[in-house]
Amino acid sequence: MRHLIAVLTALALLLPGLVQAQDESGPLQALLQDHGPAIVKSSRKTVQPTIDALAASDLDGIQQVLQAWQAREIWQRKSDSLFFYGSEVAKRTYRLTDIDSGAVVGEYPKKELKQVKPNSGVQALIGTALVQFQLSDPDADLRAAALTAIERAPAPELLAPLRASIPDEPDAALKTRKQRLATLLTIRFGADTATRLAAIDAVSGDLGVDVRATLNPLLETSRHVADGTVPEGVNLAGLPKLEPLVAYDLIAAQGLAPARIDAAGIRTALGDHIQDGTVGGVPLGALSDPAKRLTAYDALAAAGTVQPRVTQTDIDAALTRFTIYDAYAEPDPAITGAAEQALSQIELNVGMNQALDLSLDALSLASIYFLAAIGLAITFGVMGVINMAHGEFIMMGAYTGYVIQLIIPDYTLSILVAIPVAFAVTFGAGVAMERLVIRWLYHRPLETLLATFGISIALQQLAKNIFGTQARPLTAPAWLDGAWVLNDVVSISYIRIAIFVLALIFLAVFLFIMNRTRLGLETRAVTQNPRMAGSMGINPDRVNMLTFGLGSGIAGIAGVAIGLYAKVTSELGSDYIVQSFMTVVVGGVGNIWGTLLGASMIGFLQKGIEWLNPSNTLAAQTYMILFIILFIQFRPRGIIALKGRAAGD
Repeated sequence: MRHLIAVLTALALLLPGLVQAQDESGPLQALLQDHGPAIVKSSRKTVQPTIDALAASDLDGIQQVLQAWQAREIWQRKSDSLFFYGSEVAKRTYRLTDIDSGAVVGEYPKKELKQVKPNSGVQALIGTALVQFQLSDPDADLRAAALTAIERAPAPELLAPLRASIPDEPDAALKTRKQRLATLLTIRFGADTATRLAAIDAVSGDLGVDVRATLNPLLETSRHVADGTVPEGVNLAGLPKLEPLVAYDLIAAQGLAPARIDAAGIRTALGDHIQDGTVGGVPLGALSDPAKRLTAYDALAAAGTVQPRVTQTDIDAALTRFTIYDAYAEPDPAITGAAEQALSQIELNVGMNQALDLSLDALSLASIYFLAAIGLAITFGVMGVINMAHGEFIMMGAYTGYVIQLIIPDYTLSILVAIPVAFAVTFGAGVAMERLVIRWLYHRPLETLLATFGISIALQQLAKNIFGTQARPLTAPAWLDGAWVLNDVVSISYIRIAIFVLALIFLAVFLFIMNRTRLGLETRAVTQNPRMAGSMGINPDRVNMLTFGLGSGIAGIAGVAIGLYAKVTSELGSDYIVQSFMTVVVGGVGNIWGTLLGASMIGFLQKGIEWLNPSNTLAAQTYMILFIILFIQFRPRGIIALKGRAAGD
């Protein structure tokens, strides 16, 4: 009985240790022990097989092991070389947790432990291995991060887990992204030609940059030299046409023929073989003659002292014997043929979409010019007043919007308030300018030009005195941030879309005023025949004042719109005054439809010239002005001529 009690007591004392030992030698621990040396002393060049073995083990908890290894949270106990999860609980004291069971083993001083510290290269490789686990992680952000990691470092071993994760993907956007990425990986790493060809066909014509980045490497070529004809099994890209000397140098670079020696090499060789004042039997004094140098060198070559010169006969013989060819890196001709066809279709689609994108940019620029010129179309086109201060009314409108935003911090509300306030401010400024200056200068264009130019300079200086020379922000509402993206080629910012819509609104408002209101009727009457209009009871002086104020007010609203994407400075208006005059003159003075056509013509012309000469914007503007000068020579009254005093009748 005493012996039985002693045995049971011993078993009770040993049982925890046996359980602990069993926990410590579970399947994960056994796997880590199999690769222990590679884990402890890991390097980027040698650790990949170990990482692959761990990732392919399919053991529960292997993802946590890889994550802990990457985060340097794996510790090895020196006494038995077992691996544990470790966390610091006190200074130089760590709590170890069993990798298989998750049970706390105990607390150990640091001197009894060794931390597994993978370097950044090893951590990156572990991160790649973790991708296959993260593709099905419950956290959508981790799944998205895994897709990003695959996009950055695609690998053939990631294709299978990526495909496996697609059916159970709950997020529609991520599922679409996974399917697209699986198609791109199939193009590169598909198991058979038919599968790869189907994947290439699926993306043929796709405008995505990622598609082109996948297809282009398939068509990369390298240049080779063959002794005789092109070897069988080579995916031949072509036989390049090279200059004979270039082709021979390429053959020599492969070690298949002796290299040519140049003049510098000959001089060096002669200098190394001077004996008793001669080289190869030629006196040193005679070596200034190139022919003598060649004679001396050939003598040395005949004696076997230096390498013989390559003759034309040697070159011709080498070119006859060897074949220089370009070969695709992709060995399958069917794949390269499909990739070429797909890229050709993509290039065609890219060209068409670039034309569409350029047209949208030109239309956007035309709407900006139209907004800037619509007020000038009234003051210059209808009234015949050359107002060089028109740009400053645009500047005043932009600064008015800036001041309103200082008062009203809500950007949407401030813009809605700024539009009528800017109209009121610039309308009043325009009326004041017409009453004080312009009314005395009608039918005197030179004096009007000089007077308004002086007013322009004065208004710019006044703006500098009030607001300073630093650009002021006119912030667009948040709903105007970003751009409308049709594809990877075509996009247009929401601000420019808003300006385009605003231009259409002002076109409708102007047509309504001129055709449906009393002011418009009186303006057209005064424009056609001011004396007859006066005899019919219309006050031409009042009509001129209101018309000039209307044009100035519209310029102020244009300033608010332009200020949303351009820098608001005192020179803002001067950046648009020239284009505004060109728009009105080219379109036809006094005609709103002509102004619209003129703005469209100048916008498309400027964008077209900038596309042909993108590196020099100033040159593009110069060419545009020259074209407009030629245009006016053939059609001096613009696209749509209007009879009236502004047209010279």
